[in-house]
Amino acid sequence: MNRTTKHRTTVNRSTGMRVAAGLALTAAVAVLIVLATPVPALAADGTILAAPNKLGDILSNVRSWLMTILAGIATVFLTIGGIRYLMAGGDPAEVERAKSAFKSAGIGYALAIIAPVILTILDQIVGTP
Repeated sequence: MNRTTKHRTTVNRSTGMRVAAGLALTAAVAVLIVLATPVPALAADGTILAAPNKLGDILSNVRSWLMTILAGIATVFLTIGGIRYLMAGGDPAEVERAKSAFKSAGIGYALAIIAPVILTILDQIVGTP
């Protein structure tokens, strides 16, 4: 493999990671928009069964979903890092990639822990009863 091919492979990997990160962010925003939209649950005869009419209820739902999504993504990164570390076979570059995945997992778990605190602060700023 010559130097040009190696550079192209590195560029293609980083571009792929950017696209994947953009898609993940877009999906997360779409989920938050869907969760934040108050839609009443209707019975067959049109009777309203449940309607999230309080902002506190919506923030509680967002908090639950956000923690679940962040913890799930962090677990995927932890798994990827573990597999890369096991398959590295002493290759320093692959070990560094595994360490990077472990760091990403740690950041994801930290965000999952911090998310309820941020949403609680937001709830107090908005002033929902």
